[in-house]
Amino acid sequence: MTGMGLAYKSFHEKFFDVLDVEQELLEVWKDFTFIEGPIWNKKTQALTFNDIPESRTYRYSEKDGVRLLRENTFKANGNAYDTQGNIIVCEHVRSCISRTDNEGKGLEILASHYQGKELNSPNDVVVRSDGTIFFTDPRFGRNPSRVGLEREQELDFQGVFSYNPDTKELKLLMDDFENPNGLCFSKDEKFLFVNDSPRKHIRKFAVEPNGSLRGGEVWAETIGDGVGLPDGMKIDSEENVYCCAQGGIHIFDKDAVYLGIVYIPEQAGNCAFGGKDMDTLYIAASTTLYRFKIKGHAV
Repeated sequence: MTGMGLAYKSFHEKFFDVLDVEQELLEVWKDFTFIEGPIWNKKTQALTFNDIPESRTYRYSEKDGVRLLRENTFKANGNAYDTQGNIIVCEHVRSCISRTDNEGKGLEILASHYQGKELNSPNDVVVRSDGTIFFTDPRFGRNPSRVGLEREQELDFQGVFSYNPDTKELKLLMDDFENPNGLCFSKDEKFLFVNDSPRKHIRKFAVEPNGSLRGGEVWAETIGDGVGLPDGMKIDSEENVYCCAQGGIHIFDKDAVYLGIVYIPEQAGNCAFGGKDMDTLYIAASTTLYRFKIKGHAV
């Protein structure tokens, strides 16, 4: 594991309360193609993530390094653990959300169509504490690129959906995005943050008890000319929001104050908190898995 000095840009003094800028950005593992969807298992102390173009899922731990967990993933992107410890997967090629157990076995499709039309290309996913699955559905996986399968779009919108695994109900929550991407809940799950990549902003929705969304005003915008656009997001115990975007990890406090950016050498696609104390941010960045520590910890 090699390290380099942490490159950053601060916009507010509170940035230095969030992380120690004297630490190194560590290169955990490399030689992937384009990795995404990192999720941490507290019980096994392991990180699971996808290499989209290669249709492979990998698992990393400090004890065992990286091992291949699953192949033929249909260019899977975002992952999330459900309340039973299964992995919820966003598939680009089959335009669906699916589910496996923690070892990548028992694959089953959960939702692939809305009102008789195929979903676009589910991208990122989170699971509420009651088991409800929330996911974004942009058209990225239908574009002519290495992370998708070029084909015509059946839906005439790009939206955010929820899926109830008990009732099997797929519900459209919002359809006014250009291309929704990363999403995360507030600490109390009363709000859902969703970013829109082309528009370079993050929106904040109130989550009703029945799972519907209300509001959706622009909460923050990402700035900079670095590679990438708003993508994966996570939140810490102090409700600071970490958004993969132009050039690296953009950090906002709970009041949307723009604290600063931690620069990553490659395009930061998604991130996840892990480690024994849940204070390490792992970044899936194109060919390499990186990490740095924060002073707080994950929710």
